[in-house]
Amino acid sequence: MLFGKTRAEEIADRLPLQVEALIRAAERTCENRFEFFADPEVRLDTPIDWWSDPLRGVQWPSKPAHRIDHRGGPGDPKWIWELNRLQHLPWLASARMFTGEERFATVALSQLDSWIVRNPPGWGIAWRGAFEAGIRSISVALTLDGLRDAQALTEARFARAVRMLAAGAERCLQDRSRFSSANNHLVGELAGPAIVALLLPELRHAARWEADAVAALAVEADRQILPDGAGAEQALGYQVFVVELLTVVAAVLFRRYGHAPDRLTAAIFRSREYLEAVIGECDPEPHYGDDDQGFAVRLGPEPRRTVREHLGIVDAFLADRPAGAVESPESLTAAWLSSARPVKVREQITLRTTAAGSAFAPDGGMAVLRSGPRTILMDVGALGYLSIAAHGHSDALAVSLNFAGESLIGDPGTGSYYRNPEWREAHRSTRAHATACVDGLDQSVRGGPFLWMRHAQVRVREIDLLGGIVDAEHDGYRRLPAPVVHRRRVMAPPTLKSVLVLDLFTGRGRHDVHVSWPMAPDLEVEPAGAGHRARRRGVPVLELAYAVSGGVVTTEAVRGDDDSALGWWSRELEHRVPAWAPSVRCHADLPFVCATVLLPFPESRAPGPHAVLPARSIADLRVDVEEGRVQVEWIDLDGPHRVAFEMDRVRT
Repeated sequence: MLFGKTRAEEIADRLPLQVEALIRAAERTCENRFEFFADPEVRLDTPIDWWSDPLRGVQWPSKPAHRIDHRGGPGDPKWIWELNRLQHLPWLASARMFTGEERFATVALSQLDSWIVRNPPGWGIAWRGAFEAGIRSISVALTLDGLRDAQALTEARFARAVRMLAAGAERCLQDRSRFSSANNHLVGELAGPAIVALLLPELRHAARWEADAVAALAVEADRQILPDGAGAEQALGYQVFVVELLTVVAAVLFRRYGHAPDRLTAAIFRSREYLEAVIGECDPEPHYGDDDQGFAVRLGPEPRRTVREHLGIVDAFLADRPAGAVESPESLTAAWLSSARPVKVREQITLRTTAAGSAFAPDGGMAVLRSGPRTILMDVGALGYLSIAAHGHSDALAVSLNFAGESLIGDPGTGSYYRNPEWREAHRSTRAHATACVDGLDQSVRGGPFLWMRHAQVRVREIDLLGGIVDAEHDGYRRLPAPVVHRRRVMAPPTLKSVLVLDLFTGRGRHDVHVSWPMAPDLEVEPAGAGHRARRRGVPVLELAYAVSGGVVTTEAVRGDDDSALGWWSRELEHRVPAWAPSVRCHADLPFVCATVLLPFPESRAPGPHAVLPARSIADLRVDVEEGRVQVEWIDLDGPHRVAFEMDRVRT
């Protein structure tokens, strides 16, 4: 229903380079060559040992799946699960359609045979959790769909595969994630049996699986994609993953019935609007929360899914690309999931936008301030989804800064899940993010690597998209013996080249505060007066200056520190590179205000790499607080500036 020779010919004519890359990936798969995350490629024996992790020399045990301790076991379950998702099999099915060569079908079915023999339902690491069964079911069902007329697909082979898929469908629906764990895992556990039922409707229980799974998916689409289009998990990578699961199911529903539940298509539409607002025309890839680079399905050979590629997939499915939409590349996944006619969506979303590209998502809690080449993102949302907030980071009020399409200040990424516990702890921490850390503690209280026990709650005080103001506070440090409230006010009016960030700390007692600014790994950082200057390839691109009301600031900068696990940047799971993380430290009695001025250098004004620069481009920064009125003064390359506001002013 999804694949077909006629469509394959059309795709090959339109996307010849992508098809060539897909065939190369299929050839590597024929040689048992696999590569996941940032790990090197491995070449496995024939038949493949589906429980062996050769990179770490680990053999997962032969025992019932529920008795395997994947968290405390000897290896990294993520790698072995990735292999056992069988997401390479659709490559082989596609390669056969593109080339007409039956050898791709022979390899695909031979590997599937060996997997079924090695992994009877409920046995081994591959069946540890219904989620893995759900994701694997999508790949296998699509592979059978693509190979339905293959010479090598005998009745016996087909029957064995269908029995495995039926067992997986029952497992997914019976053991689906519930209550506090009902996050993206639940969507995967529902999408699997939905696809199996839709592609194999002749199975005895297919009608029940389809009705149950699709109805539940419609409910989850409303829950996990918020009214403003943001993902409820507060993790952008998982939003992309969830929406692609919904898109695959919706695409197959359209192929079969000509329609899909409105709640499915509305969630896909909402998410697209939000992601387009966040990524803009030329901004770098946004990041926040966890991201394990997981695929809903792999119909193309790309090693990871970018947000722009994802938007291309969604655009192809909705087939209603509006004028002025964000440019997105064509991909094989988009081509296979594309709709023949526009999908009608009648959806009112709560996302607020301006003509200049600024936006505010009130449900997800993301503010975007755009002015010319400058983009600022500020997180004013929840920690994560449900009570465990498994994939959220303790980063309330964190700021990202992009300029001229390049990242300056950003999120340090995920680091690790299982393999490096110290990375996992650090990359989720408040100290690692572009926000304020009080007394060395996280804003929220962790209970484990995928569990938060107490969540910092954010209150938005003011959003002025036209004026370039975001103002919010959180209560995460109210739990301290001497309670603290952290409030952050970002002021980035379009008329001002500098960005002013005010961190206000109110409460009781004396506290130690770090305000950190993690930077992209291609930047070098040096002292600049009472602040820092960042260079890219020797050219200054950003200056930071700091001041504290009634106190003295101490500047620090860390890069690639193994002891603290700070000063690292991670864009692939289990991989990190050193990156500067400058910060300002204040030790003072409350209340006090820390002012940071961020001055990106426009290309036309940035001095050359060998130019003689002043000691600082921001001078005489001063912040005073008197009777609830905050006043900040500084001088930069555009002259003197003075900003004042009343601390207790609130606008919603």
